[in-house]
Amino acid sequence: MQEIAKLKEVLKAPQNIIITTHHKPDADALGSSLGLYNYLISKGHTVKVISPSDYPDFLKWMKGNSEVIVYDEEDGSKSKKLVEEADIIFCLDFSVLNRINGLGEYVREAKAVKVLIDHHRDPEAFADYGSHDIHSASTAQLVYKMIVSFGDKALITKDIAECFYAGIMTDTGSFKHPNTNKEVHEIVAQLIDLGADNSEVSRLIYDTNSLDRLKFLGFALSERLQVYPEYHAAFFAVSMEDLKKFNSKTGDTEGLVNYALSINGITMAALFTETEDGTKLSLRSIGDFEVNTLANQYFSGGGHKNAAGGKTDRNLSETVELFKKIIVKYNKELENKTPIESYDEF
Repeated sequence: MQEIAKLKEVLKAPQNIIITTHHKPDADALGSSLGLYNYLISKGHTVKVISPSDYPDFLKWMKGNSEVIVYDEEDGSKSKKLVEEADIIFCLDFSVLNRINGLGEYVREAKAVKVLIDHHRDPEAFADYGSHDIHSASTAQLVYKMIVSFGDKALITKDIAECFYAGIMTDTGSFKHPNTNKEVHEIVAQLIDLGADNSEVSRLIYDTNSLDRLKFLGFALSERLQVYPEYHAAFFAVSMEDLKKFNSKTGDTEGLVNYALSINGITMAALFTETEDGTKLSLRSIGDFEVNTLANQYFSGGGHKNAAGGKTDRNLSETVELFKKIIVKYNKELENKTPIESYDEF
């Protein structure tokens, strides 16, 4: 994989470009994608953003959102054709192709130049060019740095700056996670100088809830939160019936797991959400407890040390029982917040 700096030469002539990001895009995924989209459009390229799934309404204010193509798993012919005809494919905020569902095989087989920009661990070797840094707080940060390194900082408009700001803000937990270092603050200061309205971006993402979402939050906190202080763990277990009861849409469970992690004395928190074919989960931790390793070992997932996800074909109750065994088994690690050396099968 060649350094991203060498991509500048490839982009000198107009190209047919596809940008894609991971399943159920969050603010970093969509923000980095649409920030890059608007930049490349300004350079004279033909650009399409393809999302492998739908995404929350609270992200749809970003410039270019109306042009995003949502991949249809039942009929992917349009997306497949676009990928096949692309000169360059940017893959943002994911490290392995299975994170983009059926699009993954289209990208793998495409003749286009492939570019990976990401901050997750263990990248798959499919890209020709890349900027991969697990120490970066967000992918939006990496895309911003790429544009600046190309000498095009002046092309970053207010709209682009706000896309990047949204990605950095959310992936740092509003600048409270340990990944919020000096560079993060320097970059967001530059984005504000470039026109980003930090207060408005925060409002659009955090303060535009539907009434159903707030009612669901209250229900989850009162009826679905389980706390095990003796094991320094807490979790939510949400059924499909729960989601249906509150007319839940994509994004309505966003951030729920953090409420469990915010409880004093809790080191690891989880959100288990029932699906038609099993259970998906989000894991969060503090200190050196590595939930990405746990997600990989038990739940076919991965992510960052303190924030990871996964899925299983077990039903909701079976997944909860497995998690209970895990927290009992690793009680000392959770108590001491020390790195997990290994995970044995039960």
